[in-house]
Amino acid sequence: MNYKDLADIIFPDVKDISYYEEKYAKRNLKEGAIVTRFAPSPTGFVHIGGLYQSVIAKKLANQTEGVFFLRIEDTDQKREVENGVIGIIESLKEFGMEPDEGMINEEEEKGNYGPYKQSLRKEIYQSYAKFLVEKGMAYPCFCKAEELQEMRDKQEAAKLRTGYYGVWSKCRHIPVNEQIERVKNGEEFILRFKSPGNPEKKIKHHDQIKGNVDFPENDQDIVIIKSDGLPTYHFAHAVDDHLMGTTLVIRGDEWLSSVPLHLQLFQCLGFKAPKYAHIAPIMKEENGAKRKLSKRKDPEAAVSYYAEQGIPTDAVNEYLLNIANSNFEQWRRQNPDAKMEEFELQLNKMSVSGALFDIIKLLDISKRVISKYTKERVYDEAIKWAEKYDVSLKHLLEQDKEYSLKVLGIERGNVKPRRDIAKWSDVKENIIYMYDDEFFKNNPQYEFQKIQDKEEIKNIVKTYIDKYFNLEDDKETWFNKMKDLAQEFGYAREVKDYKQNPENYKGHVGDISTVIRICLTARSNTPDMYEIMKVLGSDSVKERLQYATSI
Repeated sequence: MNYKDLADIIFPDVKDISYYEEKYAKRNLKEGAIVTRFAPSPTGFVHIGGLYQSVIAKKLANQTEGVFFLRIEDTDQKREVENGVIGIIESLKEFGMEPDEGMINEEEEKGNYGPYKQSLRKEIYQSYAKFLVEKGMAYPCFCKAEELQEMRDKQEAAKLRTGYYGVWSKCRHIPVNEQIERVKNGEEFILRFKSPGNPEKKIKHHDQIKGNVDFPENDQDIVIIKSDGLPTYHFAHAVDDHLMGTTLVIRGDEWLSSVPLHLQLFQCLGFKAPKYAHIAPIMKEENGAKRKLSKRKDPEAAVSYYAEQGIPTDAVNEYLLNIANSNFEQWRRQNPDAKMEEFELQLNKMSVSGALFDIIKLLDISKRVISKYTKERVYDEAIKWAEKYDVSLKHLLEQDKEYSLKVLGIERGNVKPRRDIAKWSDVKENIIYMYDDEFFKNNPQYEFQKIQDKEEIKNIVKTYIDKYFNLEDDKETWFNKMKDLAQEFGYAREVKDYKQNPENYKGHVGDISTVIRICLTARSNTPDMYEIMKVLGSDSVKERLQYATSI
């Protein structure tokens, strides 16, 4: 009896690995093309860290004319949640991270290297596990859960490394004849990898982000096939990344310590190992200390948070590129109108320590992104968001679409467009005063600033209506009339004149225009007043000005 006999008894019906080596032919891509993937488990919502990995993976694949694929790692089926796969697929689609290959819904997939769901690849893993058994590099382990726990307790009490290795790997030393008999007798077992490693020796590894790292060799006899016949993550990822032609594995740096094991698996299986890039986690500052962004504590950890808030996916993706490469911000300043796809991401410019999540920075980027949108796009995106999260905004925008487009078009398309909207949930607050019914229904409160005397305010407004107001004026004529109005009431026509000789004036033209602005909008800070008046129309402007001075 030998290892081949043992392998045939454990796996009597599986195909030889040559079948899969031929079936999954090497990809025909240009030199330097990166093949990478997003490989989540369907165990909950997509974390912002997962999206971060996807942004980086897809960007690198696209800019090298490579492949970005989605693989669902669902071998731990006890932890799988309902609709977990669909949630992953829809989240990627929403953020423009659709894979070139992989799952496209719960059952269907695209690409020639599937199945792209690990639970459907059971026979493939068993073929490669059989290959290892035949080589004497994997063996059945008959230890019960209680035995393993007892072993762990002893290791912890003795302050030793925990795990199945060395003198603790008792099933490793069972003679092959006995292994065969126990399997034949129906004893329950799992399959373990027989590690050839020596922890006294070091391996040198070059990580694409971390640089050169040294590790002790792996000597753990890890489980590769569980009692249900499905593989563990470690074994499955090695087989899959080989057959799917992965050239670069992008993953969180919590996996860095697994590199010795994974490289060992690739070597023992006869595979060429991919390169690895371990990404530092996105951090959050709390009470002066940094911690990982937490699924449990932080709403912004879930990608669904950004949809609920109405932060455009473009803005989130730009922010993630911003924290991925520090030179992105400078590139964006130099290329304000370029598509982010034109930026070249470089792994060697990624931070080796975790970037801090900065919601203020994200919202600032979002303001700039939205400022570039046309009024039609702002309208469509706001409606789409409002349908799900704010029906009253939807009604407001739809009651007169043409008028709403004019409102949203104020200061849009200018050299310096308005930047008052950071997310779709901001839209209502930023435009509601432009709708007469809503404006008067809410009993506008007027908080005047420098000019507060009621009589003077009334006189300024009355004089403006009677003498200067004409919506047919172009913007230059309108502003000159505002200066005339300021001069008539003893205010400087130019701000600089007031600053040079403040004793000669009651204030400046800005104080006068602020009175008109507040009467029109009940706000001191709005987009361009001339454009506001043009959109409101003559009747509405007069009604608002007269109302403000009548209460």
